[in-house]
Amino acid sequence: MRLANTRAPTLRWVTRLIVAAGGGGDAVAAAVVDAALYGGSGSPAVILTYAWDRLLVDPVPGPRGPGDLTGLTPLTRSVWAVPPTARPIAPAGSTLPRLASELPHTFALIDPQHGAEGIAHQITSLVHHLNPESIDLLDVGGDILAKGDEPTLRSPLADALTLSACSQLKAHVRLLVAGPGLDGEIPAEDLTARMGPPVLTFTSNHIAPISSVLEWHPSEATGMLAAAARGVRGLCEVRDAGLAVPLTDQSATLHEAPLHQALHRNKLARALLTTRTLAQAEQYSREICGYSEIDYERIKASRLATQPARKLDPTRTLHRLAEFETAARRRGITHTTFRRITEALGFGGEHRQPLRELLINRRPLQYEAPLWRISRDA
Repeated sequence: MRLANTRAPTLRWVTRLIVAAGGGGDAVAAAVVDAALYGGSGSPAVILTYAWDRLLVDPVPGPRGPGDLTGLTPLTRSVWAVPPTARPIAPAGSTLPRLASELPHTFALIDPQHGAEGIAHQITSLVHHLNPESIDLLDVGGDILAKGDEPTLRSPLADALTLSACSQLKAHVRLLVAGPGLDGEIPAEDLTARMGPPVLTFTSNHIAPISSVLEWHPSEATGMLAAAARGVRGLCEVRDAGLAVPLTDQSATLHEAPLHQALHRNKLARALLTTRTLAQAEQYSREICGYSEIDYERIKASRLATQPARKLDPTRTLHRLAEFETAARRRGITHTTFRRITEALGFGGEHRQPLRELLINRRPLQYEAPLWRISRDA
């Protein structure tokens, strides 16, 4: 790892810390929550997040650590900020440098290589450095409130690690859930009893500061949160598995949930409390949940590496899109994400943005930012 400098930046005016529970889209949503809850008082919050963009952006399975990026700046001895000039070391990829260039927040890196104990140490050191007035742990979708044995659960590890780490802090941490059910893992109706009433309902005005980010960022859950805040309703198909996620009035809400009740409920998070390596955390996930999401990424990455490169031919692509839309209508689907279209048509992550541009240019009326509306043609 090469450092941009060895002097920690001065953050005298920062008074808020938001921990993005699952990384990726949670970090983008954290910027929305910061503006919506705090109204821009003081400087923008520090957002502590994983560099874990899944295979659509990063072809390397699992989360990235400080050794996977150049140009980081130290905040504390164990926490690094990701400035706009930082770069992932090939073949790794990361959306964090671009986020840092487009949003006014400071993005700091969660390094899970030393398990929940290591993350707890990182957050503690950052709290001592910043002395923030508030600490929020944010999850989009609500799978952080899972028990761990739900058959629909797909990616519990990142959330469980941050929940486990935050529960060990001596400072007060508020657990927030945005867009219940939007990650397609725990249905919104199952989360109702696990969280309080809405703290607020997001509107298009809340989403405006991240509009440019949503034009390129691959997060499906935060994309659906933005669409719901803009008034989009229907049934949205996501991921390579084609999960169907309802977009309702509740999809645009933000809730507070009792953190220690969430820890008591979450079997995986409790098991991770004393973990000191990511490998340990993965093994607990295999034992409790029946799988490790990083194992899934490893298998998928291996499969993708053997697939021949596919050319983005506009005519053939639009024909295949029409077939996909016909089948989606039969399933009752009204919207989908560009990640879902990319993978359903057999393209790799490098084709997602060119494919998105092709579709929007050819059929602009079907673009309900940042989602794609399924054609109603019979």
